[in-house]
Amino acid sequence: MERISWHQYFMAQSHLLALRSTCTRLMVGATIVRDNRIIAGGYNGSISGGSHCSEDGCYVVDNHCVRTVHAEVNAIIQCAKFGVATEGSDIYVTHFPCLNCCKALIQAGIKRLYYAANYKNHPFAAQLFEEAGVNTRQVELEEMILDRHNTEKLAFTAELLDKLERSGASEAELKEMRNKADALFTQT
Repeated sequence: MERISWHQYFMAQSHLLALRSTCTRLMVGATIVRDNRIIAGGYNGSISGGSHCSEDGCYVVDNHCVRTVHAEVNAIIQCAKFGVATEGSDIYVTHFPCLNCCKALIQAGIKRLYYAANYKNHPFAAQLFEEAGVNTRQVELEEMILDRHNTEKLAFTAELLDKLERSGASEAELKEMRNKADALFTQT
């Protein structure tokens, strides 16, 4: 059995954390790692005990929700709260960090940033990361590897489509079904 790569493992963890987000605009997760060990995780949401965007709506000022603590900052705060050093660590984030999170990551001593998706990547953030010696790399989550039955599902879908074709389904119907199958198996 082939094991999942470290990058995919930690990125999957960040996507799992994002599912806890209470933000209705963008669900983000972050995992801080040192020596291939998870030392903290965070997701974007309101302060502990505060009103959540999912309940009361976003509180938007200058096109930013000010109710939300970002995933990266929550992960750093978790380390601070429990006395875990972040110096020299890596972070895996579902989306490229905003400018403020970029600065917080640099100040926390994070040395490697892995992000799954581009999201309003600020050129100054990229410049700051470069100047601070923070290596950045896009590592998209390969969701298909998380499904242990993916190969069987793909084969079964192909078999069904072949049977439809042999049974005389119209070219338009087949095209529509193939497009739906492609969209289902390539969703992100």
